[in-house]
Amino acid sequence: MILEVADIRIHPGKQAEFDAAIRRGVDTVIAQAKGFRGYKVNKGIESPERYLLMIFWDTLENHTVDFRGSPAFGEWRAIVGPYFAQPPQVEHYTLLAKSDA
Repeated sequence: MILEVADIRIHPGKQAEFDAAIRRGVDTVIAQAKGFRGYKVNKGIESPERYLLMIFWDTLENHTVDFRGSPAFGEWRAIVGPYFAQPPQVEHYTLLAKSDA
């Protein structure tokens, strides 16, 4: 399984609107994508305009090729893109270790 981490910065004062938009975008668009396995969104406490979107994919290609190369990517960006203060920083990770707790 691959973890995609997107570090998102939004325009100040738009948190409530973005909170709804990001959930709607993932639930209605990304969740339908090939290889999608779940997600988490965390929002900053010290930096309230900063969000971390974590999406779990079966493979790297499910995100970078299948999703990003599909019309769904444009749908996703139409929902959340207007809130971005800058392009998100996106990286991918594989699991090294985890706790049982």
